[in-house]
Amino acid sequence: MTRHGKNCTAGAVYTYHEKRKDTAASGYGTQSVRLGKDAIKDFDCCCLSLQTCRDPVVTPDGYLYEKQAILEYILHQKKEIAKKMKAYEKQKQTQKSDSRLESRSEERGIAERFKTRENSIVSKPINPFTSAISSGLAKESDSHSAVGASAGTSKADSSDPAAGPSSAQTLPSFWIPSLTPEAKPTVLKKPSKTVVCPMSGRPLKMNELIPVRFTPLDPSLDRVALLARQERYLCAVTKDVLGNSVPCAVLRPSGAVVTQECAEKLIRKDMTDPLTGDKLKETDIIPLQRGGTGFAGSGVTLKAKEARPVMMVRNL
Repeated sequence: MTRHGKNCTAGAVYTYHEKRKDTAASGYGTQSVRLGKDAIKDFDCCCLSLQTCRDPVVTPDGYLYEKQAILEYILHQKKEIAKKMKAYEKQKQTQKSDSRLESRSEERGIAERFKTRENSIVSKPINPFTSAISSGLAKESDSHSAVGASAGTSKADSSDPAAGPSSAQTLPSFWIPSLTPEAKPTVLKKPSKTVVCPMSGRPLKMNELIPVRFTPLDPSLDRVALLARQERYLCAVTKDVLGNSVPCAVLRPSGAVVTQECAEKLIRKDMTDPLTGDKLKETDIIPLQRGGTGFAGSGVTLKAKEARPVMMVRNL
């Protein structure tokens, strides 16, 4: 078959191979790629630092963290919340001062309208025998006094520091989007004071962190030699090797890590911690969240998408 026959595009069917080839060549669309084993976090690694934990703790939802990393995260979140709350309180004070200025300007406007109405009232009876010239001079003097009064009030308004800067003093900055004439002031919402877990998004407190104790495969090995091995930890009860392919659970009283099979078949029968002898509740058996294995039968959904720009239609 010739090259023209292999690359024939005159067919009525647009095949899947041709579609993938065109998508990869054009750079548009969305491609689904399965993650490999090297791109998946191990079950004993911190969800923040992605490194093996020295002092591991687990949340009630089963997410494993390095104690120092999660405490720094909680403190950072509290600082951010305090900063946002300070900005919110500042905005409230600004709104209160603006409302006061508006009320003052309304009161000043009411007073000015009252003065103009009072000046237009004639307090003395009109003498019909007076000449029109004297009445005209009186009107002219009244108009001059009204102009002087309005000029005095305008000067008082301009000299009033509570009236705020005039429009001549504040010029719009067209190169800053927030200072353009069309820009609206950003209204801050009251921030929540609750610190949330970075993985589950649920409220998280320091006293809810549970210390975790892994049972090493060989206690004689030091930390560096232990981390260099692929199989590092065992189940505290059955001594089975732990890994991403083995569902695990953490017992709250002792912090021991056991397999999910051991928890279902042995521990749930009498609901007793085999290491400490404490009675367990349903919430004391915490399933440990794992990263997966890279195989389809691992039971963990692994999917990563790379969004590409949508093809644009141009008018020629």
